[in-house]
Amino acid sequence: MVRLSSGIFVAIMATSTMLASTQDVFARTFVYVSAATNGKIDSYSMDEKAGTLTPAATFDAGKMVMPMTVGPDKKHLYAVVRSQPYRVLTLAIDPATGNLTQAAVAALPDSMPYVSTDPSGRLLFTSSYGGNKIAVLPIDPDGRVTDGTRQMILTGRNAHSIVSDPTGKYVFATNLGSDVVLQFVLNPETGMLEPNNPPEIATKPGFGPRHIIFSPGGKSVYVVTELTGHVIHYSLDPAKGTLTEIESVASVPDDAGLSPGIAPPSPPPFNATAPAAAPVDDGKPKVWAADIGITPNGKFLYTTERTTSKLALFHVADGSGNLTYVANYPTEKQPRGIRIDPSGRFLIATGEKSDRIAVYAIDQANGALTPINRYPVDAGANWVEIVTLP
Repeated sequence: MVRLSSGIFVAIMATSTMLASTQDVFARTFVYVSAATNGKIDSYSMDEKAGTLTPAATFDAGKMVMPMTVGPDKKHLYAVVRSQPYRVLTLAIDPATGNLTQAAVAALPDSMPYVSTDPSGRLLFTSSYGGNKIAVLPIDPDGRVTDGTRQMILTGRNAHSIVSDPTGKYVFATNLGSDVVLQFVLNPETGMLEPNNPPEIATKPGFGPRHIIFSPGGKSVYVVTELTGHVIHYSLDPAKGTLTEIESVASVPDDAGLSPGIAPPSPPPFNATAPAAAPVDDGKPKVWAADIGITPNGKFLYTTERTTSKLALFHVADGSGNLTYVANYPTEKQPRGIRIDPSGRFLIATGEKSDRIAVYAIDQANGALTPINRYPVDAGANWVEIVTLP
């Protein structure tokens, strides 16, 4: 048996303690919140065991910085600025601190309220609510977006979100004002979107499809409707890339006292002599749903509703993916964005009219949300992204 002198033993223990402390200091999970009013992106480090946040740094992105997405390589955050000149920023993520550094900027053809990438990290997808269009931009091999739009497609009214399925073969975009979900095939050779057959699937009139997510296995697709607060559950045909509606489940209980929201009117013809008639408004508070998220294990789904400032919880049936509405929870005022951390144990919510963001623990048995803490954030907080580095 080898015996260590007391001096060597103390030195080894001191080194071990120092290494452990270093690992504790450098968090590996980072949270980013875009604050449109102040034009900032606030970053935080997250304690992966407790879910608590430590404010870290603030990046000056520009007024109306809003939608963001993390690249598949987890090295870059893409942030869209919705004030002129419309642009997307490629922000490099420091793997030790999580701090952001601008690596590139590229022009966008319009004000874009949504951004995502394909699974390979080769393409950036954006959509324009006011411009009724979607646009695709190339991502360089080093993860930067430096060129302008490669492809632009005019859509129906109020294109709101655009996402790829987990395989990267199919792409879907919502049109809130036209009550349709567009269906595309991604040509692997050209990187261009081509209309699928059929090119779209209609929702019920007046629903206003907004944001889209996929179940972890990609078999089910869920769309939150802004104007009625429903979650539409579709099945995805993996061979054809087309959707089939399974069910539509309300996230807003009747006792909330809300009327359906109203979509913007269709633009008048170019030769119209009078403005388009405004939709009839009954004067009652309106449903105004915003975001949707699902836990990595596919068991629990959450949505936000901005008029009542609530988060809705659904249980997701194993196998079928069918939804059961469970409860609503109060949250930050006018909740625009939510994200669930990669471990599936914590949910973060932002409120556009709140100066705090909220972190909740997710009960792993039933999905119930328990508040952990609230943290300061810049004005106009709306989009949140979470990345855990390997």
